[in-house]
Amino acid sequence: MEKPEHKTFMQIAIALAVEGVKAGVGGPFGAIVVKGGKIVGRGNNQVTSTNDPTAHAEVVAIRDACKNLGTFQLDGCTIYTSCEPCPMCLGAIYWARPDQLFYACTKEDASENGFDDSFIYKELELSWEERKIPTKQISRQEGLETFLTWRNNTDKKLY
Repeated sequence: MEKPEHKTFMQIAIALAVEGVKAGVGGPFGAIVVKGGKIVGRGNNQVTSTNDPTAHAEVVAIRDACKNLGTFQLDGCTIYTSCEPCPMCLGAIYWARPDQLFYACTKEDASENGFDDSFIYKELELSWEERKIPTKQISRQEGLETFLTWRNNTDKKLY
């Protein structure tokens, strides 16, 4: 059974989506991050107003929460988003490591309204050679220097 606070927080995420559309800042998506019963991060889609294809609601909310909490991980947090996250946002959510995720609309709902990310899921199943964006590995040996530098850094912060 859905707890009342979950419904309340989801309504806030949905309201952010509606506000963003009315303000003309991006698509119909909103998200919040909650910790200890308090909203610590908010975001609505800002792709078109910022010319940033990564400015999805979930990413904006995660960035806001991390800034407000002074951390790069969202342990003890819950994310509420107005729609099932796209592959990029899902990746960001997993990297942020919240405790829970709730969403309202499905990716099928999004697709029916012009926001179809199924092609990305299909691309991920293909080999590099079969994907629409030509991709080739180059300079691996030189690139490995980054990992050597990381491994030898005694002052690094693990994540």
